[in-house]
Amino acid sequence: MTLVARVKSRSKNLEFMNSQTLKESGFSEPCLLKSISFLNLPFNKSSVFAVIDTTLTGKTTSDILYIGRSKRPSRRILGGYLSGYGGKSTRKINSELFDNGYIEKVAISWMVSDKPKTKQKELMDKFILEHGESPLWNASKKKTAKAPKKTSPPTKPKTKRTRVAKAAKPTPASKQAKPTPKTVAPTKAVVAAKKPAAESSSPVEASSTIQKPEP
Repeated sequence: MTLVARVKSRSKNLEFMNSQTLKESGFSEPCLLKSISFLNLPFNKSSVFAVIDTTLTGKTTSDILYIGRSKRPSRRILGGYLSGYGGKSTRKINSELFDNGYIEKVAISWMVSDKPKTKQKELMDKFILEHGESPLWNASKKKTAKAPKKTSPPTKPKTKRTRVAKAAKPTPASKQAKPTPKTVAPTKAVVAAKKPAAESSSPVEASSTIQKPEP
């Protein structure tokens, strides 16, 4: 590869977003975090800022570690990144600075903006388009796939049970009702036969009927 080709390749790589391209678009000169003070920062002015790894400046890879925004950049940087007070992203940067030794090699650059949210989104979209991912310290919001809900097996439709009438048990012959005999009205002849013979009205009449023996 000739020298011209190498220069072209290097200049092509430097066209990607980095601290130099940010400076050309209006960002401030990077300032080391370990020596920053209130005098260096814009006080209570909405700003967009970038955290830069100075060991990667001028190399083919981007030296931008983080792209953020704040309405009070002095409070966010001094009270958050350097002191550890704030949300999840702020505490993460504080941990990287002091636990992983980035405080010695990290600088910050900023740009005052009336619409910091819009400007930050533009820079993030451009960085992702060029590099295929967010800056290293930007918390990428990964959408975790929700586990499918457990579906219960289909339940069989409840059928109403119809009660079948039980057949009556046959009663024993002894308990069966005996047929009542039919009563027949007695005839006159039977009534007359049942009447006793008429007794004599008096003993005198009975004695008169006795025959006297013949002499």
